[in-house]
Amino acid sequence: MHPIAINPGDPTPLVDQVVGAIRRQIDDRFLRAGAKLPSIRKFADVHGISRFTAVEAYDRLVALGYLEARRGAGFFTTAVREEPGHLPPTEGQKRNEELVSLIRRLLHAGEGTILAGGPWLPNAWLDEMGLRRSLAAVARRAGPHLIEYGNPFGYLPLREHLALLLSERGIAAGPAQILLTHGTSQALDLIMRQFVRPGDAVLVDDPGYYNLFGNLRLHGARLLAVPRNPDGPDLDALERLAAEHRPRIYFTQSVLQNPTGTDMSPHVGFRVLQLAGRHDFLVVEDDIFCDLQTRPTARLASLDQLDRVIYARSFSKTLSGSLRVGFVAARQSIVDDLADIKMLSNITSSQFVERVLYAMLVDGHYRKFLTRLHKRIAEARITVIQAFERIGLELFTEPDAGMFVWARFPHIADAMPLTRAAAAQGIVLAPGVVFRPNLEPSPWMRFNVTACDDPRLLRWLEQAARGRDDAMAAAAE
Repeated sequence: MHPIAINPGDPTPLVDQVVGAIRRQIDDRFLRAGAKLPSIRKFADVHGISRFTAVEAYDRLVALGYLEARRGAGFFTTAVREEPGHLPPTEGQKRNEELVSLIRRLLHAGEGTILAGGPWLPNAWLDEMGLRRSLAAVARRAGPHLIEYGNPFGYLPLREHLALLLSERGIAAGPAQILLTHGTSQALDLIMRQFVRPGDAVLVDDPGYYNLFGNLRLHGARLLAVPRNPDGPDLDALERLAAEHRPRIYFTQSVLQNPTGTDMSPHVGFRVLQLAGRHDFLVVEDDIFCDLQTRPTARLASLDQLDRVIYARSFSKTLSGSLRVGFVAARQSIVDDLADIKMLSNITSSQFVERVLYAMLVDGHYRKFLTRLHKRIAEARITVIQAFERIGLELFTEPDAGMFVWARFPHIADAMPLTRAAAAQGIVLAPGVVFRPNLEPSPWMRFNVTACDDPRLLRWLEQAARGRDDAMAAAAE
């Protein structure tokens, strides 16, 4: 097992710290079923705790079902137990294990953990006061909106305002062509429910958004990997895959693509739409990082005017992860079908939250906040890129906006061992394997520039680059 971080100054009891750390290693599959743990004496000596603390922690893990004690042999992790009526995992669920492990580490990161590969901005960078102000304003306003169900299509004034925002991006869509959702994740899920059936071929970026891949696997889709270049998808590969497999749909990001941070050029965008028309597939454009872009570029939806393109977006990345409001813009017939699915699965979305978002967007503070945020991210990006180049990391490209940098060590073929070694030091990396549709090994890693200024991370990366510590030794195996 990896050594665990124990902080005697933490108000959390030492036993709870030990139990929590070992549980995470088992849940995240760093400790496989049947793995032997160090003896109580060795564990206590290595971690500088009393044997009594180690005994109590091991006993509690036995009671929780994580460990089993074998007379004369020691303590071992238990095999996965299936509850009565538990169905065996599907192939899609099995292939999502590494992905689920990464998401769990990101969401359950303890105090002091460095989320170098995280997908969001630090809380302190968001406009908490603006959110509080809008919440208070909506709550003070009299009316039934605090308690009643909302319109299944979403709060009309917000949809009208979103139509104006879309027009600023060159996308013509009336309020009736906009469906509000519970974030972009629900928007994409509704689209999958409408257009993807088990066995359908679906085009996706490689590398691309891991949550999207996980959801598509659960829907039984066959993922067709389209290599991503600095200016967008590989057009030759896209044309070949479309001709061979007759896909139903292509999910992509044209702006600040996750994880590469790249933008699709207008030339490539036009060719994507030509291929979509020739081979009769829809294009889903996920524009979740729209408001992090400093110089607007053409969207597929603006080039196509929502003919074959379904446009999805949310404000979670720049306003609040808890403010789960997204939307879909598409042809009227598509939006009507998606609204029916939304009603069957969720009835409606939260009108109260939609009103809060509307208040934040129209009071004038949001645009000023974005200006400050762009400047802060740009400063962090410049600093981190300079540090990475000094350390010896190779960049896929140098983004001019957004928070992601896609980088690798040239002498490493697979970033996964390095990721595991980093986790033992309280550093969460995002390895390239989870961003690949078919989970092939990758040397690349996604870094979030807003979380990469910690000296501990930079020192660790320097050590890894020099090959002078256990991280490098593990990565070379």
